[in-house]
Amino acid sequence: MENQGWNLTHSYTNLPQFFYRSQNPEASPAPEMVIFNHNLAQSLGLDSYTLENQPGILAGSALPHGAKPISQAYAGFQFGHFAMLGDGRAVLLGEQIAPTGSRYDIQLKGSGPTPFSRNGDGYAALLPMLREYIISEAMFYLGIPTTRSLAVALTGKTVYREKSLKGAVLTRVASSHIRVGTFNYAAAYGTKDDTRALADYSIQRHFPHVETYAGFLREVAKHQASLIASWQLTGFVHGVMNTDNMAISGETIDYGPCAFMDTYDPGTVFSSIDTAGRYAYQNQPKIGAWNLARLAESLLPLLHEDENKAAELANAQIAYYWENYNKNWLSGMQSKLGIANQAPCGEHSPTMVNGYHSSRPLSSGVILSMAEIDDTNLISYFLGLMAKHKLDYTNTFRTLSYPGASHLNNIPGFSEWHAQWQARLSRQGQQDTWDIMQKHNPATIPRNHQVEAVLSAADNGDFSVMHNLLEALHQPYKESAIYSQPPEAIACGYKTYCGT
Repeated sequence: MENQGWNLTHSYTNLPQFFYRSQNPEASPAPEMVIFNHNLAQSLGLDSYTLENQPGILAGSALPHGAKPISQAYAGFQFGHFAMLGDGRAVLLGEQIAPTGSRYDIQLKGSGPTPFSRNGDGYAALLPMLREYIISEAMFYLGIPTTRSLAVALTGKTVYREKSLKGAVLTRVASSHIRVGTFNYAAAYGTKDDTRALADYSIQRHFPHVETYAGFLREVAKHQASLIASWQLTGFVHGVMNTDNMAISGETIDYGPCAFMDTYDPGTVFSSIDTAGRYAYQNQPKIGAWNLARLAESLLPLLHEDENKAAELANAQIAYYWENYNKNWLSGMQSKLGIANQAPCGEHSPTMVNGYHSSRPLSSGVILSMAEIDDTNLISYFLGLMAKHKLDYTNTFRTLSYPGASHLNNIPGFSEWHAQWQARLSRQGQQDTWDIMQKHNPATIPRNHQVEAVLSAADNGDFSVMHNLLEALHQPYKESAIYSQPPEAIACGYKTYCGT
């Protein structure tokens, strides 16, 4: 078999075998390529057209040149409760060295049982794998750090859930699959030396400039803060922020019950199993800090020999997370509103109260003096209007990105807010406000009803609907009369599912 551009290495297996098990994917009886990501393949240095026409390699039937497949061990706090986990239906083929010199994990998801499958069958169904492909690609083109999808291939197997489903394998690409839960696993079941080995490897792979374990925790905090702020700014709900679903690299990983909001509602929950709303949109920043605290606990023995000093170092990094999250969120929201300069003297940074941005609220219908209003109030009041009047999150910000927005004048309180917004913009000199806003407010996101239409068509063998949506998602800041349409009211109460 020709090389096809594979340049696989296996640095992860230099860790103690405690962290992984050798595991070949299960052969597929009738592999068939459904979708292949040519742009990603070429950036990885792969011969994309040859690989596309040999679906068995990405469906588990044949190993690529140089592959040494493993399944990774990890644990995690699932809805706050600790559990032993691991790659129950995935194998890591190796780490592809791209032409740029960057290292990327190549993982097959849905390729059969592993030593960590527990009671699962190790398989995946076609439609959830297509869903991950679509949403991860949308995230990439929105500029949000994410794992990506190289391909989805049918296996020819039948997967049994509540009904019979078509089996498929997703090829996932990530800067690594090291999770907060990997450190939870090392701390719970391994030795201090195991945790040290994992931390040293993670530093070398992701943050080679870091010299201390506290510095490593600080880098993870910074990347997580930036990531979760970007989720909030685009209305993305991850849905299952267990520690095993949080990558230390700061990439979005494990697209299970995720979705984008249509109507702005801070309490939005999509996951069918999140009945208490632990991972609701409004709670994502707080859960990010909670997960970081679990990582800090796993690292405590490395931070300092004195337990009190170790705790001080850990708490400092969690405070640093909040500092960075608040800064990223405020800066992002300012850009969404066309605010390009720093807050004038007297204005202040946002504070957080139980995951909400908090400052003195701007009362509807009241015009505050220039000395009284600040950017945080301006943003918070507008979000409050959106929530109260059930406005579409993406379309409302996009509408503001053009002069006019006349239909919003019918919203009680909008004209007063608009006057304050225009006054704030007038204080920043000559700026192309509309250009700034149009570059920070997408016109197209993978709306739930459109994704469902793709999956319905795909289930019947029609993949053209998916390709049309992906083409639009590749240009999220371009106007689209079709893909900017919100759903009918019947789409309310949308639920997503994981583990399929």
